[in-house]
Amino acid sequence: MSFRLKAAIIAAFALSATAAVTAADKSSASDAAPSVTSLPGTSELAAPSVGSKPAVIFAAPREVAQPLAPLSDSDDVKADNLAALVDAQGAPEDVEGDMKCLAGAVYFESKGESLEGQLAVARVVINRANSGRFANSLCGVVYQPRQFSFIRGGNMPSIRMSSDSWREAVAIAQIAMEDSWNSKAEGALYFHARRVSPGWGKRQLAAIDNHIFYR
Repeated sequence: MSFRLKAAIIAAFALSATAAVTAADKSSASDAAPSVTSLPGTSELAAPSVGSKPAVIFAAPREVAQPLAPLSDSDDVKADNLAALVDAQGAPEDVEGDMKCLAGAVYFESKGESLEGQLAVARVVINRANSGRFANSLCGVVYQPRQFSFIRGGNMPSIRMSSDSWREAVAIAQIAMEDSWNSKAEGALYFHARRVSPGWGKRQLAAIDNHIFYR
């Protein structure tokens, strides 16, 4: 065998041995340091060093939806009679606009009468505003010429705001506006005092206290 052939064979064996050792080293390093794979929704800590235990992976906190507390009906105003409903309205606050016009009509037309009588007056004003036959607002109905005798020169007289009569009038106006109590004169558009007989020829609906109500 020639010298050159022997040298080539020795070189081939040397290269094969070197490749085998390199592959074994890579395999050992891979086994010693496993990779850390992040799971969806998790955070990854620092990668562990060779020979240490794998890092602990903490799951992301889950958001738990809290059910809403059921609505309480304790705020609803419930009453067995009109007097209790009036008391439930509380002290009157400053009222303006249509509410003041309505409460003013109740105050001047029926203060001192029963709550049923005051409610019937309030219903007449509201019914007129909704009828299409009178003004289309409560103040328009109250201030319409020659309709309510307490309106003088287009003005409403002063009201004693601290009186119990005004407190009742405002409460009745609120109840009538909310339609939270039925009146004995539902549907009435007119009323007059018992002491007069205008001969209207209209259908009488109710007679309450000092007034007679008509449709």
